[in-house]
Amino acid sequence: MKKILLLIIFIFISNCTLKKIVQHHGVHNLKEKQTKLIINKSNKNDIIKLIGPPSTESSFDNDVYIYIERKTSSSKLRKLGGRILLENNVLILDLNKRGILVAKKFYNKDDMQKINFDEEFTLSDYSKRSFIYNFFYTLRQRIDDPRGIKRTRN
Repeated sequence: MKKILLLIIFIFISNCTLKKIVQHHGVHNLKEKQTKLIINKSNKNDIIKLIGPPSTESSFDNDVYIYIERKTSSSKLRKLGGRILLENNVLILDLNKRGILVAKKFYNKDDMQKINFDEEFTLSDYSKRSFIYNFFYTLRQRIDDPRGIKRTRN
């Protein structure tokens, strides 16, 4: 019995690692890379060469490149392996029509806690019919015509 218990403990301990496993999503070392970008000097090609393609790209009046970096790690055993957020960085780059960097904004995990979001929300009503009405309407159509072909009565 003691041998089985020791074997189970050995298997459990051998599967545990002493190093933290860090999962990385997005651009690595975004904070260091963004310092190399110079406003009114760096262009679109320099940005893509240094950081790579953007995580999200938007184009209205100016091009906006958004880069994301997120690092998570597993927590201690006492928290049952939950995830801990190590880094959460976002870089927003504004480019003019010629592709020159006009402005850059860098947000880290602490800055994102300070962003105020609007508490109000807008309800949208896409149709005047309710979901239940639409459900019963299609159900009635299928009962009346199960094959999808209108029958003609003679």
